[in-house]
Amino acid sequence: MIFDILTIFPELLDSPLNEGILRRARQEGLIRIEMTNIRDYAFDKHAMTDDRPFGGGEGMVMKAEPLAAAVKDIREKRPNGKVILLSPQGRLYNQRLARELAEEKHLTLICGRYEGVDQRFSRSYVDDEISIGDYILTGGELAAMVIVDSVSRLLPGVLGCPSSVENDTFSRSLLKHSQYTRPRVFEGDEVPEELLSGDHAGIAEFRFLESVRRTIERRPELIILETFSREEKKLLKKVGLDRTVAKLQAERSSRRGN
Repeated sequence: MIFDILTIFPELLDSPLNEGILRRARQEGLIRIEMTNIRDYAFDKHAMTDDRPFGGGEGMVMKAEPLAAAVKDIREKRPNGKVILLSPQGRLYNQRLARELAEEKHLTLICGRYEGVDQRFSRSYVDDEISIGDYILTGGELAAMVIVDSVSRLLPGVLGCPSSVENDTFSRSLLKHSQYTRPRVFEGDEVPEELLSGDHAGIAEFRFLESVRRTIERRPELIILETFSREEKKLLKKVGLDRTVAKLQAERSSRRGN
């Protein structure tokens, strides 16, 4: 998979994209990350990529011409990619959207800055706008790194343990269960006996129930999106969680009805 990242600060991305799993994935040819400096496509001698907004107001706006020239150049080399603008006004990023993007062969990620980009560029060249959260960053570079990292780990061969993807938090609408490793006792706090039993079925049930409990406690809004199997429903009823889950999911149905 190819990621083209358009930014006026390419040096911000050098280290994070060349460490750990991403570094190995690049070395093995599983992903390719190309950096484009938008300033290289500016039309004036000062390499200006921003200007004052028409109509007045605070801050600066990224100019349409350099962005358009950069995207055109990339499309000549890789014509079938999806162009994404990282913007606080975009679709809210989540694991479902990460899976959607992982189906693409080529993503062009545009790192917005200042008060935003000229709307005429967005209308003509941007396929989608994505926000990684309801807060404001100084630029889209961190958002681009989040997308590259989260999408890359979904690609075949990138993770050493493929089942990690299937069992991650947000692989379902459940938070992941607690994790433990050696020593068995830490400052008087022991690993749950269920995890030491060697009963794989029992361990799976324990972890499932802990995921449900943790989600109800920390992110109850996720439970309303989850669908449970017949066996899982029996397990929830056995420990008395079925009523709580049913109440949360009934609230979803009520909101839909309204």
